[in-house]
Amino acid sequence: MTRCPVCGETDLADFVNRSQVPSHQNLLMPDADAARNIVRGELDMSVCGHCGFVFNRSFDLSRVSYGPNYDNTQTCSGYFDGYLDGLVADLVERHGVRDCTIVEVGCGKGHFLRKLVAYPGSGNRGLGFDPTYVGPDSDLDGRLSFYRRFYDSECAEMKADVVVCRHVIEHVPDPMAILHAVHAALAESPKAKVYFETPCVEWILRNKVVWDFFYEHCSLFTENSLSLAFERAGFTVRKVDHVFGGQYLWLEADLSKGAATPSRARPETMAMAKAYAEAEAGLRQRWRGLVEDLGAQGRVALWGAGAKGATLANLIDHDRALIDCVVDVNPGKQGRFIPGTGHPIVAPHDLPARGVRSAILMNPNYRDENLALLDSAGIDVQLIDWSGV
Repeated sequence: MTRCPVCGETDLADFVNRSQVPSHQNLLMPDADAARNIVRGELDMSVCGHCGFVFNRSFDLSRVSYGPNYDNTQTCSGYFDGYLDGLVADLVERHGVRDCTIVEVGCGKGHFLRKLVAYPGSGNRGLGFDPTYVGPDSDLDGRLSFYRRFYDSECAEMKADVVVCRHVIEHVPDPMAILHAVHAALAESPKAKVYFETPCVEWILRNKVVWDFFYEHCSLFTENSLSLAFERAGFTVRKVDHVFGGQYLWLEADLSKGAATPSRARPETMAMAKAYAEAEAGLRQRWRGLVEDLGAQGRVALWGAGAKGATLANLIDHDRALIDCVVDVNPGKQGRFIPGTGHPIVAPHDLPARGVRSAILMNPNYRDENLALLDSAGIDVQLIDWSGV
C-alpha cells in the first residue's frame, strides 16, 4: 500500500516489522499442536505522517476468520463489566437513548446491547449484527434480535435511532469501507446518532506497549485520524473522548450536514512511532530478562489470555521455555491454548498446584480486581504490574 487508507497521503513510514505472527489471538484452540500450527501472517505496521493513522500494510484478510470459536469476551471481569455499565448509563441518562431502536455493529455475544435494552425504564429495542454471535435469535420478550451477518447498506430498511460499534473498526483493513457502509445503511434514518469505540494508538506508542501490536488489529487510530475518517465518510463528529484509562477512543457523531473539514496534519504521531521503533528491541529483551529472573524464584505466568497475553507469549517465549501458563478468568478460555505458542490457559485457582509464584498482569486497569481475587482465594502469587517495570 502506497497511500494512507484514511487521508490518501503518501507520507508513510514502517515502524513495526514482525514475521510469521499468529493471525488470531482470540481463537479457542483445543490443543497445543493446533495452537502452534495456527495460520500466520506478516505484521508490518506503517504510520501516516499526515493524519496519524496506523495500519498493517501486509494484512491479508484471507488469513483471519471470525466465527463461533472466536472469543474476545472481557465481561467475565467485574471491573470491565462495570465499565460497560457506566457507558450504558451515560448513553441512556445523559444522551437520552430511550425508546430507541439501537443497532450494534459487531455485537459479539450481545452483552453490551442486552444491557442497553434491559436498562430499567429505557424502552429500547436492539438489533445486533455479528457473524460470530452465539445464542438465541431473539430475547427480552422480542425487544432484542440478533443477525449472524455483517451490517451494510442492505440494512437500510431497518431504521435506527442509534448505531453503536465497539472494537470492530480496528479489525477492518479498509476502515473507510465500513464507515461508508454504516452511512449508507442509515439512509432512511437521517437523525441517527452514531457511537464508535476503538483503541487509541497514541496511548500504545506513548506507553510503549509492545503487546498491543498484533495481526487482528490491522487499523489503529489517533483521535485526529478517527475524526478525519468519519468526516470523509459523511458524518459530523461531535466529540471524541479518551476512555478506559486513556486506552480507548470513544467517538460521537451524526449525519447532520456541516461544513467540510480540511485534512489536518499531525506529524507528532510519526515522531512517537519512530521513538517506539527505536525502543522495541530493548523492550522485548527487558521483558524476557524479567521473566528469566522471576523464573529463578518459581514458575511464571501471564495474567490475561486475550490478545495482549497471546502477543507477549509469542514475542518472548515462542518455545514455552520460560512461561508456565497463561491465567484468565474467562471459563470459556480455560482448558484451551494460546495461539502460536501452545501455552495452556488456566483458571486462577490452578496456579498453586502448578507452582506458579509470579504472574505478569497484561493490563494495569485490572490490578486491584485481581489482587482482591488472589487475596480472597488465599493464593500466594506475586502480581507484576507492567506499568512499573
